[in-house]
Amino acid sequence: MKKTTLSYKTIILSDVHLGTEDCKIDEVNHFLKHTHCEKLVLNGDIIDGWSLARHGGWNEKHTRFIRLVLKKLEKRNTEVIYLRGNHDDILTRFLPLFFGKLRIVNEHIHEGTKGNYLVVHGDGFDAVTMNHKWLAVLGDIGYQSLLKLNRVYNKYRAWRGKEYFSLSKAIKARVKSAVSFVGKYEEQLQSFAEKRNCAGIICGHIHTPDNKMIGNTHYLNSGDWVESLTALVEYEDGRFEVIGYPEFCRRLDEKTQLKALKKLAAGEADLAPVEEDDLEINMPLPFAS
Repeated sequence: MKKTTLSYKTIILSDVHLGTEDCKIDEVNHFLKHTHCEKLVLNGDIIDGWSLARHGGWNEKHTRFIRLVLKKLEKRNTEVIYLRGNHDDILTRFLPLFFGKLRIVNEHIHEGTKGNYLVVHGDGFDAVTMNHKWLAVLGDIGYQSLLKLNRVYNKYRAWRGKEYFSLSKAIKARVKSAVSFVGKYEEQLQSFAEKRNCAGIICGHIHTPDNKMIGNTHYLNSGDWVESLTALVEYEDGRFEVIGYPEFCRRLDEKTQLKALKKLAAGEADLAPVEEDDLEINMPLPFAS
C-alpha cells in the first residue's frame, strides 16, 4: 500500500542526538518517512559525537535515519542543509562542504516570503559551550544521567497508568537561572538577526521549541527529538509552525482515513505498488557501530 505523507515547503529538525539512548529514533524516523519537502534543514546536534566518543550508542535505527535523509536527497530531489552543532563540532574544521544538493555549513540564510531568516544551531550564544567546553561536557553527562532517571521514573508512571512526565523540563521551568539563560539566549539571537538585517532567526540547541516575535524579529526554535519531539515546518504561503509529534500523527491519520474514504466511495481498491520506503533496509552504513 502506498504510504500517506504530509507535504511542506521546508522542514527544520535539530537536536536529534543520534548515538544516544534517549534519541526518540522511532518517532523521528516515522516523521521523516511520512513527509515530503523541497528543503530539509538539519540544524545541528543531529549526530551526538560527544556521546559516541564516551560509550557509543549507534544502532540500525540510527542508520535508518541517515538512509531516509539520503533517499530524500536522491529520489525526492530535496535540498538538504546540514548545520553543525556543538555535539557534532568535529565537522567545524572541514566546513563548508558541498555535495550537489547537500550542503554542510556553519550557518544558512533561508529565503522566506516575508524576508530572510538566519539559520544557526545557536551554541555560539552559549557562553559555557563556547568558553568552557569541559564544563559543557560535564553538564551533558549530568543531563544524560537525568534522562536515565527520567526513563525509570516514567516506567513507574506508565505502570501506574499515568502519562509521560519530563523531569528535566520541569526542573528547567522552575530553576530561575535556567529560565534566565533561555531569555538571554533568545535576546542575543534576536540582536544577531537584526545586525544581519534578517526578518527572523531559526535555531535549536536549548531543547525549547518556540515560535514568537521578539521585538520586530521572528524567533523560531525547532526543539528536539529527545524530549520535545518537535519540528519546524514552513508552508507554501510562508507560514511557519512548530509541530509536535502527536499532532503530526493525528493529521497523518486524518489524511489516511480521508484517502481511504475517497477510494471506498469511488469503489477503488488500493493496488498501488509497495514503495521502497516501506521496506526495511538492513544494510549498514560504513560508520554504523
